[in-house]
Amino acid sequence: MTVIKTKIGRRSFLKTSAALGGGIMIGFNWLVSCKSLSPEKKGVSIPNEWFDINGYIKIGDSGMVTIFSPNPEIGQNVMTSMPMIVAEELDVPWENVIVEQGDLDEDSFKNPQTAGGSNSIKRGWDPLRMAGATGKRMLLEATAKEWGLSIKDLSASDGIIKEKRGKRQISYGEIASKAVGIEIPKEVTLKDPKDYKLIGTYQKNVEGAKIVTGKPLYGLDFKRENMLIAAIEHPPSFGMQVKDFNKQEIKRMKGIKDAFIIDTSEYMRKWKKWNGTNAFPQIIAILGESTWKVMNAKKMLRVTWDSHGELETSEMHERRLVEDIETGKVVSSRKDGDPSSAFAKANKVIERTYTSPFMPHNPMEPMNFFADVKGNKVELIGPTQTPKSMQEAVSKMLDIPIKNISLKMTRMGGGFGRRLYTHFGLEAAAISKKIGAPVKMVYTREDDMTQGTYRPAYRSTYKAGLDENNNLIAFSVKGVGLPDGPVIPDRFPAGSVDNYIGQNKSSFTNISVGAWTAPRSHFTAGAEQSFLDEVAELAGKDPIDFRLELFDRALKNPVGDEYDYDAERYAGVLKLVKEKSDWGNDGSSSKKGVAAYFCHDSYVAVVMEVVMKNDEPKVKKEWCAADCGIVINKEGATNMIEGRIIDGIGHAMYSELKFENGSSVHKNFDTYNFIRHDQSPSDIETYFVESETAPTGLGEPSYPPAVGALANALYRATGKRFYHQPYSNEIGT
Repeated sequence: MTVIKTKIGRRSFLKTSAALGGGIMIGFNWLVSCKSLSPEKKGVSIPNEWFDINGYIKIGDSGMVTIFSPNPEIGQNVMTSMPMIVAEELDVPWENVIVEQGDLDEDSFKNPQTAGGSNSIKRGWDPLRMAGATGKRMLLEATAKEWGLSIKDLSASDGIIKEKRGKRQISYGEIASKAVGIEIPKEVTLKDPKDYKLIGTYQKNVEGAKIVTGKPLYGLDFKRENMLIAAIEHPPSFGMQVKDFNKQEIKRMKGIKDAFIIDTSEYMRKWKKWNGTNAFPQIIAILGESTWKVMNAKKMLRVTWDSHGELETSEMHERRLVEDIETGKVVSSRKDGDPSSAFAKANKVIERTYTSPFMPHNPMEPMNFFADVKGNKVELIGPTQTPKSMQEAVSKMLDIPIKNISLKMTRMGGGFGRRLYTHFGLEAAAISKKIGAPVKMVYTREDDMTQGTYRPAYRSTYKAGLDENNNLIAFSVKGVGLPDGPVIPDRFPAGSVDNYIGQNKSSFTNISVGAWTAPRSHFTAGAEQSFLDEVAELAGKDPIDFRLELFDRALKNPVGDEYDYDAERYAGVLKLVKEKSDWGNDGSSSKKGVAAYFCHDSYVAVVMEVVMKNDEPKVKKEWCAADCGIVINKEGATNMIEGRIIDGIGHAMYSELKFENGSSVHKNFDTYNFIRHDQSPSDIETYFVESETAPTGLGEPSYPPAVGALANALYRATGKRFYHQPYSNEIGT
């Protein structure tokens, strides 16, 4: 067990109040602005009355518990896993818990209410445990006082408090009202991981039934009486802006209330934060009574566009990357030993170049947001990964105090980094203010795919030198991106090679980019792990054994001052996936490839089995080993890992975004390829390293090694190395 002081919590996250119906509301003011839906739960009745007070874990007189989930739900299942942590320490039966989405209030919620960087569980681990443990302790103290006993004479489990040496017992619901006024303890005891009953189990998504039955959950589902629908039109090309359009004609159409240009350029000059990216601050807005009417009006638009920058093409992008990988600005770098001399002395030298195109995020739910600006007050509702930034941005743009801006989060139909940015909420707020009415702004698929905020295009060159004994003595990697490069210099194999150099470079483009699932890692893992396989082959070594040699060096005699991975944990997932996949035993018609990667503080190794059918490769099976510390919900964790693996296969194999005259050639799914059901692995086996380490990221880490394992399996199945994504372009060439 762990004893943790709550003095920080006394000051910042805990308060209590009596419930009208005889229960207690144990409040943690980092879980705020929530209203109970109070659904019926099997086996426990709804309390007589719930307090409608923001931000509380509520215990009713019936024993029902409501736990609010503070972070945005983007499909990573935090709405299930975060309350599980609280319920574990509170020691309440999961079947007696209802879960609700919290609203935004980061002044009280001391950890960021964001969905990004696979950080939700990592950052919330300690506060969530403290919340549950503090609630349990207060209930125990209330019972001890009621029975005239010491708290040491009591135990609590499954929502029941028992006398250790007697027969008395009482439920949380029965004692809840008596806990009012109990002083918050100075310290609480957290469970030892070996005593967990809920954490580490398989639990279904708390909103699963609502999702599959089509209940309103998403931003697109939101409706408000008398709200208008807004469609938008942004410039067709990067390097263009709107000059004029047939405004009066559009306004005369049936069901159309107004049409005008919205310009957020001035705001962008004031707001310099990273997620303020917006290539098209000037857009046309069409307001109407229904989606159908505004979409029909949009088809009738005739717009005059002005050019204000270069209209870029894919050929231009390729030339820049080729040039700037040599001459581009070095953003970050690392150097160990004397790589130049080591390469000159090497017995064998191998050099390879890898590329990947721009890619859109393409969440299934296009961008949308609701805004109602009334004088000096704003109501915002919608799917955002960064609700606090959205609130701050709207405040800045409209010059309205943050305290007057409320924001409620809906469930998101995907994001992958796309909803980290604020422009779509700003557009909704600007439109609402202009027309003086509540507005739900909705992008079409074409709007979403052509707006920008893409994953950068990348180019990296890897070089390795072997001595006469086939030992790796020199390693070089340099990479460039439009505009951000993919290389992370302190990552593996830094620390394992005497002579190493890593350089990350940038190039210029007027096409807007943004964070995309596992930024940089999604490309670098595929390139790096493909290259390491080729180096292992040149050295005459098994790919896994070759990697393990390098990890052993980094563990026992590391090179350089520091590197950003744990070599032992890295090696651990490789050893586990080697065992589970029966590595070294390929089938008669199938071949296996391997990759391992570290990102978001987690380690994942993947073995992929590919079979050729009619000269086309098909991923038959995958094995995955993950070390992400303590796994909260194995159901959700498994789903995240396997979903990301399939996503990695799909994008690496099929997806690319090309440009002509500053415009994306691909505007919808009829030309932009995603993985299809019959192209997905027939079977995936997922294994977690047993650990008592605090949880780390899991939403993104399995994507990067999937790309490398795919490339290596394709090589073994086809006899051809793959250097340029999407790999489908290279099959048969």
